[in-house]
Amino acid sequence: MQIFIDSADVLEIRRAAETGNCDGVTTNPSLIMKAGRDYNETLKEICSIVKGPVSAETVSLDADGMVKEGITFSKIAKNIVVKVPMTVEGMKACQMLTKKGIKVNVTLCFSANQALLTAKSGAFIVSPFVGRLDDAGEVGMDLIKDIKLIYDNYKFKTKILVASVRNTNHVLEAAKIGADIATVPYSVFEQLFKHSLTDVGIKKFLEDWEKVQKKK
Repeated sequence: MQIFIDSADVLEIRRAAETGNCDGVTTNPSLIMKAGRDYNETLKEICSIVKGPVSAETVSLDADGMVKEGITFSKIAKNIVVKVPMTVEGMKACQMLTKKGIKVNVTLCFSANQALLTAKSGAFIVSPFVGRLDDAGEVGMDLIKDIKLIYDNYKFKTKILVASVRNTNHVLEAAKIGADIATVPYSVFEQLFKHSLTDVGIKKFLEDWEKVQKKK
């Protein structure tokens, strides 16, 4: 399973890329606004750090506007993927952009039916939001299971990207189900490397090593 960083913080993305375990990046206008930088310039810098897919989100509500924005984004770098919302206009834009050879990430997916339409529209990626479903009292990972089953049934090529990830358990469950991608905040990415017993083991090794050195 690929792991993307859900961030517009270039320093975070650079640190993640240095580990060799960052396969791509997802961004949105809100994240870049928090970073206090120009959207297109930030995207350009991110694309120079990460060679995998970098999702850039449109803000228009109509298909023509989304397509116009998407074409502009696609000129920033070859690894740009255009994000459109799971709406009727978004599906129109998805089909139009796909026909132009521009990869599309359909975001704000909350049902298996929406994921089905996303795949039928030729999207490169579908982004179901598991954390927000959990917040609403549903089980977000159940949606990932349903989408995986449907896509396998019909051999759809659209990649399943687990979004709105809140913890490392979401990542684990996504991998067990067979999702293609999980996009995670940098804080969760860091936690993937950690386990208390690893820390204990390192401490014990260093203590033993120090004892050996004192005996020399």
